[in-house]
Amino acid sequence: MKYYVTKFRISAPDVQGDYLSERLQAARDILAALVAQVGYESFEETDTGLNGYVPADIFHQETLDECLEDFPIDSLQITCETEELEDADWNATWEQEGFEPIYIGDRCVIHNLSRPAEKEFPYDIVIDAKQSFGTGTHETTRLIVSSLLDMDLEGKRVLDCGCGTGILSIVASKRGAKEVVSYDIDDWCTQNTEHNAQLNDVKNLEVLLGDAHVLSHVSGIFDVVLANINRNILLADMPRFKEVMTHGSILIISGFYEEDSMVLAEKAGKLGMSLIFANSENNWCMLQFRIE
Repeated sequence: MKYYVTKFRISAPDVQGDYLSERLQAARDILAALVAQVGYESFEETDTGLNGYVPADIFHQETLDECLEDFPIDSLQITCETEELEDADWNATWEQEGFEPIYIGDRCVIHNLSRPAEKEFPYDIVIDAKQSFGTGTHETTRLIVSSLLDMDLEGKRVLDCGCGTGILSIVASKRGAKEVVSYDIDDWCTQNTEHNAQLNDVKNLEVLLGDAHVLSHVSGIFDVVLANINRNILLADMPRFKEVMTHGSILIISGFYEEDSMVLAEKAGKLGMSLIFANSENNWCMLQFRIE
């Protein structure tokens, strides 16, 4: 798959010093959330802003321009330029260097092949990321993993929507789920999920290529549905999630900011779901609902 990289530069002529540094980090987070809504999948922080990676076949300059017009911090200026990347493993350097092990309390460690954990944990998850989102370094992934560690998944059927690296599917399987079905619109992600499942000796995982429409080809009901996706896709896809859930089923969603939680909770309420738990980290939010 061909990708474009957009180099976003964030400037603030009237802001200086430590305050500028704080504003820059906040702006990166908001910018990533905004452009994720128009298809950007991965991000890399730079000294002056952010590099965003988007599949070439869905990039549209006018849509990006309209998205940036909604940037909520008036004192900051955002400029960008987009260029095509070679159809190659553009994340190769990051993948080779890997990421520092991610510790979730004293229960779980997430690491790649080159940086193993320094001690044993009840759940030791290996993630060999190949151009996929979801290593555990992002707040939204950690929030959902932490929730899965607190849940009784023994014998449950779990659906992972927008699986990325497959980390949530793998944790669910390790926690005792009897069957896990995952899907992603990006074939890189589905391949990477299958690869990581093998690394973690997970054998009860089915991986599908596509968006929420693939659920029409999936039989049966799910006890737990996971979706770490951006706000707009969640709003559009929640009715499809409802179709594969039943009384007592749990929906766990993340991938959005705290200020977006109200509209998502309202949507879930209209679908007969009740909010049972909420958590946040650095303004990223996670919500849990149950069908009553």
